[in-house]
Amino acid sequence: MLTDPVDNSPHAVEWAAPRLLGAAMVAGGIGLIAAAAASGTDAAGLVLLMVAAVLLLGMGATSLLVRPKLALMGAPDDADGIRVRGLRGAVDYPRAAISRIRVIDLARFGRRVPHLEFDVRDGAGDDRLIMLGRWDLGTDPVEVANALRASGLRVEERLGKR
Repeated sequence: MLTDPVDNSPHAVEWAAPRLLGAAMVAGGIGLIAAAAASGTDAAGLVLLMVAAVLLLGMGATSLLVRPKLALMGAPDDADGIRVRGLRGAVDYPRAAISRIRVIDLARFGRRVPHLEFDVRDGAGDDRLIMLGRWDLGTDPVEVANALRASGLRVEERLGKR
């Protein structure tokens, strides 16, 4: 089930991967399946193309179906907490359940990339760590952190040299 388009602007209250990129991945997966069908008797090529097709289709479908990935609960200027959507559905974390939100830099492919890290306590009382990057949010995690700050949530930064 697809939801309404997500506004990824700095003043947004929900964020998700761009719908167009998800659709492009699904189309690419279908194209790889067609290439695999046309590969003839090349068994190794068929296996490689099918694995790539399944991965592309899975990533594309996930980005289209799991929308929005992160949303503020409550008024944009006074959030009651956050909602994180995954494959098993949406989970609400009220303000009291959020231990820490911070922006961290992780090394990815030889460069530092910002991610949002949430330390939360779920309904069963278990601690969880949620990490969202640019792909999950559809925009720079630092901009999302600024929007979370503007909504009244406390966000720490642990950014390295860029």
